[in-house]
Amino acid sequence: MVTARPKLRIDTTAAISVADLFTIGIGPSSSHTVGPMRAAFMFMESLPSQPERVSCELFGSLALTGRGHATDKAILLGLSGEQPETVDPDGVDILVDRIRAFHALTYGGWTVPFEEERDLLFRMGVFLDEHSNGMRFTAWLADGAEITRDYFSIGGGAVLTGEAMGGGPIGHNIVQPLPFSSAAELLAQGEETGLSIATLVLRNEAAWRSREDTEAFLDRVIDAMTASIDRGLKQEGILPGGLKVRRRAKAIHARLRTGQEGMQPAAVFEWVSLFALAVNEENAAGGRVVTAPTNGAAGVIPAVLAYYRKFVPGADREGEKVILLTAAAIGFLYKKRASISAAEMGCQGEVGVACSMAAAGLAAVLGGTNQQVENAAEIGMEHNLGLTCDPIGGLVQIPCIERNTMGAVKAINAAYLALQGDGRHIVSLDAVIETMRQTGEDMASRYKETSLGGLAVNVVEC
Repeated sequence: MVTARPKLRIDTTAAISVADLFTIGIGPSSSHTVGPMRAAFMFMESLPSQPERVSCELFGSLALTGRGHATDKAILLGLSGEQPETVDPDGVDILVDRIRAFHALTYGGWTVPFEEERDLLFRMGVFLDEHSNGMRFTAWLADGAEITRDYFSIGGGAVLTGEAMGGGPIGHNIVQPLPFSSAAELLAQGEETGLSIATLVLRNEAAWRSREDTEAFLDRVIDAMTASIDRGLKQEGILPGGLKVRRRAKAIHARLRTGQEGMQPAAVFEWVSLFALAVNEENAAGGRVVTAPTNGAAGVIPAVLAYYRKFVPGADREGEKVILLTAAAIGFLYKKRASISAAEMGCQGEVGVACSMAAAGLAAVLGGTNQQVENAAEIGMEHNLGLTCDPIGGLVQIPCIERNTMGAVKAINAAYLALQGDGRHIVSLDAVIETMRQTGEDMASRYKETSLGGLAVNVVEC
């Protein structure tokens, strides 16, 4: 039985932090891997005593494409006490194989029997009312009590409980000094205070932590993004999952390093594409990446950061932070006014949003005014509207990996195009975000991370 998909829930009043938008985890998917791992861990943490048995039911997109997105492994890891930020990517398969071999989970000092065929159920075609990415955990305790809780992976690795989805704000109960819930309000705050968008965001982060701690967090994010490129450039072989997709980044890198790229007009874009390719091959292999704002779109912002570092004279760490802070402001708007979940918006909500964020960040660090930055963000999304999510085999590989290279190049193009103007333009960022939301609502479910349409059904899996 196929049930109706839930309607999109938005909350424009929610306060969102850069730490919510950029999170360090593992691939291949923020909504299907990172979120479910967090949810499983949260459920085990909530239990008052050792359970005699636990189970998990997956609904909606998590059921339809969960195996290709490693949701099954993520659930096993989370129920075993692992978290996305700290789990060793190289040890994942060893831990999962041990659980499957011994038919038991180990959580802290607990050992809990777990029969995967019985206790991890993919409810194909069934959607919970609150969100397309739903999970239902149940635990049976020794005293006969039965505890059931619903969790929802709402995009970018963020997780909400069923209670939170039932009402109240999505974000934190935080009062920011310079709040904004639309691009118009963001520009108005800049006009009133004379501050750049990056500085506005930095001031608002003070509601959560000290400036020093925010700066340190941004340093960790930049380092993790850089590391994902570096590792991706060194790996080779076949990506897991059965499509037999071969890693290309290492070979392309070798050719670019030995070639006469300085004489080729397209050399810059070849490097940018390489950086994005390296990150998303690493993501597809289950390596460590940064949700930016999702894993499926994890290569766009790191590639633009690397472009800035390699090709812009005078680039420095402070400039990299400007890119991230500015990009975050744009990401907040998409999370508040639409969604960054491909299960709700299609890939326009992932690569499209990442392109918009990266375009804004680059425009800012290149000296753009707030108005030019907003224009860059608008251009970045306007030309991604309607982008579907139809991964072949449910794997974050085709077309996802190459799509990040396109998003990164398009972001750079959008930034420079915006800088050629004075910030005045006909289509506002708010209008394009609303258009993305409406397009996502109207998009058929088979094009929204279900692998039931598009390339997923028109390309024969090898």
